[in-house]
Amino acid sequence: MTGHTAVIEVCGATKTYGTGAARRVVLDDVHLRLAKGEFVCVVGASGSGKSTLLHLIAGLDTVTAGRIGVAAGRPAVMFQDHALFPWLTAGKNVELALRLAGVAPGSRRARARSLLALVGLPESHGQRVHELSGGMRQRVALARALAQGTDVLLMDEPFAALDAVSRRVLHGELLRVCAERGTAVLFVTHDVREAVSLGDRVVLMSSDPGRVVAEWSVGRRSARGTGTGTGTGTGTPDAVCLVDEITTRLGEEADLHARR
Repeated sequence: MTGHTAVIEVCGATKTYGTGAARRVVLDDVHLRLAKGEFVCVVGASGSGKSTLLHLIAGLDTVTAGRIGVAAGRPAVMFQDHALFPWLTAGKNVELALRLAGVAPGSRRARARSLLALVGLPESHGQRVHELSGGMRQRVALARALAQGTDVLLMDEPFAALDAVSRRVLHGELLRVCAERGTAVLFVTHDVREAVSLGDRVVLMSSDPGRVVAEWSVGRRSARGTGTGTGTGTGTPDAVCLVDEITTRLGEEADLHARR
């Protein structure tokens, strides 16, 4: 990524909890750089510190050692649970984020409608959360995240609870929206196929402690946006082979962790 503007720089980030015999190293000397508009997926077994890394970048926790820099201000975060306020409509959920972002009251309704249309929900402004499907709720959550006006979006398995069809649709919507807005995305997932389908790069983390142990370049036109992880592209690795390669390496890391 030489020559590309970095919006996230993680330099030697280490995170520990506890002291003495109870001390646990969750992340150890993690280095990661995310360029403007880039989509990076992070995979790893449970205990690899993927979610902890996102929390540190989001400013929800602090590093024990090392440094994390975010050039675009505080990133927006989207979790597996949509965390929408059920007593508000879809539009009001988005308007709340706009209010916190300092948008003037007279502009919020129109901006919320525009954001909901951007994520494919042009008619949902007045709908209550309980009236929306799981996929629609996650679209509203995405619109709310985008309402924060940041160039960086952190996503912690946001589609894990959805069915395969909804996930595929939302993959396409996410790629389209982020491409239109130039948003950089750091996306945590357990699903290697999802990572290869979405990411420009896939980063593998080891477990206990979490370290970056491998990285693959996917290529923008190989598997991105197919939703299946089976696409190919000129000059890029075959997506099926790449999924197999990453899955094998992930299994090796899990075996190493189990033998410790």
